[in-house]
Amino acid sequence: MLIETLLPLGKVDPGLRAPDQPLDIRTVADQARVVEECGFDGLMTEETKDDPFVIMALAAQATQRINVGTAVTIAFPRSPTLMALSAWTMQKLSAGRFVLGMGPQVRPHIQRRYGMEPHPAGPWMRDYVLAVRAVWDCWQNGTKLDYQGEFYKLDLMVPLFNPGPIEHPEIPVHLAAVNPVMCKVAGEVADGIRPHPVCTPGYIRDVMLEEVRKGAARSGRSLENFSVSMKPLIATAPNEEELQVKMRDARARIAFYASTPAYLSTFEYVGLGELAAEAKLLSRAQDWEALPNLITDDILHQFVVVGTYDVIGKKLAERFGDVVTNCEFSIPVRNQAEKEIMQQLVRDLHAHGEKAKARQTIMGTGA
Repeated sequence: MLIETLLPLGKVDPGLRAPDQPLDIRTVADQARVVEECGFDGLMTEETKDDPFVIMALAAQATQRINVGTAVTIAFPRSPTLMALSAWTMQKLSAGRFVLGMGPQVRPHIQRRYGMEPHPAGPWMRDYVLAVRAVWDCWQNGTKLDYQGEFYKLDLMVPLFNPGPIEHPEIPVHLAAVNPVMCKVAGEVADGIRPHPVCTPGYIRDVMLEEVRKGAARSGRSLENFSVSMKPLIATAPNEEELQVKMRDARARIAFYASTPAYLSTFEYVGLGELAAEAKLLSRAQDWEALPNLITDDILHQFVVVGTYDVIGKKLAERFGDVVTNCEFSIPVRNQAEKEIMQQLVRDLHAHGEKAKARQTIMGTGA
């Protein structure tokens, strides 16, 4: 077992807003304060419709204790030096509470949304992370910038563009991953991994973490503080009637993921390769109404943690407690009653984490 502890993280989007409503960036500070009051350990946001660094800057400014981070920002459209600068600025603003989560994006987006020439994602990401770290080393320690990698050559850093050392220079780097190559890269050069929500506990344990260990061994790194951070698929609501609606939404989401070639290995792992092939055909035909019908109750529960608010925390701990260190979830908090429910949910997950730490000490488990 790589790591046993389970420590909850909160996520700003969709998180603390009314369901099916777009994120209002003007409310991020208020939402972040509620996350902190609920007892979460951190607040993450992804890169979709808003700049994640702007969102996290607002969250960091409004909070005192919780970590803030990107889960994830897309690496390759930004140069390593620009990414290094954004993370450096966030680390200064948050006084050492920032986590840089990065992802590669799939080939069509790299080519047709960002207008870039794609490369094999694993080697590209390895080079990218090492280049970012070389820039940080230059700024913090005065090391001459001379990074000569496979994809990046960096050897110019004049004083005008050098922000200099900061109080908390150790910025955790987490990589989004599904397939073995990226998992191995994370073990080799990163501080944590972010399994996709469609990854089952067995797939994380048997496939992903095994590759993480291989990557760490290749570079001679310890995995003692390595993080496995995940936002699982959940269907939850205050009562059974509303839960049924959430379950229907979850079926559609699983079917969409099944139709995406990048996630095929996770479905093949549980014997659902044929279902993924059928979902791909329906997706190509744009038959979106038929896609959710592929997901039976058994398949739903295989990928989704289902339960009302009063039990969802314990179910998350039971499902992911022995493979994930950080569990993220987004549940709206619109009134005091829902805030108290969220606080109890976080307490449930913290209690599981403390028990896992105790077991880890007694049993001598770990990296």
